[in-house]
Amino acid sequence: MKLVYIANIRLPTEKAHGLQIMQNCEAFADAGAKVSLWVPWRFNTRAMRKAGDPWTFYGVRRNFTLRRLPCIDLIPLFPNRTDLPAKLAFYLQLWTFTLFVFLRALGTKANIFYSRDALPLVLLSLVKPRRCLAYEVHRLAQPGAGRWLQRKALSRCGAIFPMTNALAEDLARIGADPARMTVAHDGIRASRFANAPTQAEARARLGWPEDAFIVGYVGRLQTLAMDKGVGNLVRALAQVEGASLAIVGGPREIVETLRGRWERLGMPPENFFYAGQVAPDAVPVFLSAFDVCAMPFPQQEHFARHASPLKLFEYMASRRPIVASDLPAFAEVVRDGVNALLVPPDDIDALAEAICRLRDNPGLRQFLGDAAHKRVLARYTWDRRAQLILDRLRQNVTAR
Repeated sequence: MKLVYIANIRLPTEKAHGLQIMQNCEAFADAGAKVSLWVPWRFNTRAMRKAGDPWTFYGVRRNFTLRRLPCIDLIPLFPNRTDLPAKLAFYLQLWTFTLFVFLRALGTKANIFYSRDALPLVLLSLVKPRRCLAYEVHRLAQPGAGRWLQRKALSRCGAIFPMTNALAEDLARIGADPARMTVAHDGIRASRFANAPTQAEARARLGWPEDAFIVGYVGRLQTLAMDKGVGNLVRALAQVEGASLAIVGGPREIVETLRGRWERLGMPPENFFYAGQVAPDAVPVFLSAFDVCAMPFPQQEHFARHASPLKLFEYMASRRPIVASDLPAFAEVVRDGVNALLVPPDDIDALAEAICRLRDNPGLRQFLGDAAHKRVLARYTWDRRAQLILDRLRQNVTAR
């Protein structure tokens, strides 16, 4: 099977979708597909220009091809993304990339054109049969033009892969055919975590104190301009005697705001660790250095029903106990008291109480961490996900 993966992203990128896409392309190729990843030629950030080639940055093998297609990219000229010129620049980049995708696809023989983006799929549906189009859906589009376009993509693609069961339900409500949907949660590549250091080794490497009780968070602090609740985590830790906070990710300006809040709450400045944006292959080291992995997302529809955060699965793979908001999308993957502690979203006291339980009970930390690790390896690896998706796609291709 020849599969073309279309992704309108900067590559490499500091955002999690870059890792997800690269590792999924690698897994598709491992499962027997001939994969070509099509991305736009985009101006990248200074940090990402220094990151090197995508295969090295993401630590994936070159078992698939990467094609960069032209586009008109004026987005860097407008740093305030909410201004009208910035929005126009975004749509100009999207449409010009989509046009070149369409033109290249005309001369490309592939069994499947696969994308997370609705617009290329809708345009390709003019020249490609439904069975050749696959849509990986990460959120429910907002009402208006985006929702209209998403409905078109849902109706014109032979296979639809929502990230959560809750998202699949919401897509069905706007007209998606349940018979064409297969839920495919995110996952991990097991080999990334196979040789993770011990906690003592990780802390020695990072220069962190061996005897500290460290609650950690990895990843971006906002998604789609929505806060991910780390401010609530700071307030909760103010109730946890002896706690430290480690943040691995960014952006830096938000971290500095959190650091100021930490100090205003009377927490020791030396108990606030910030590592910045790190390469994906460094993430297992930081996770190993944590005592607890936190995911205090707020009660927002996207987080509650549509999100399948990579950090959840990486936390599980790290063998560290997880404290997360009790949201439907997360409860599809982990269970309270079985392989995580789930607390009501936006409830600072409950979050603090759960962290105190873990601080005071090393046995519980070990139990939850081991159970989560066992579950992620059994059910949520990229290899299993790729096989699930390819099996469905092969059914579509052969059912002419």
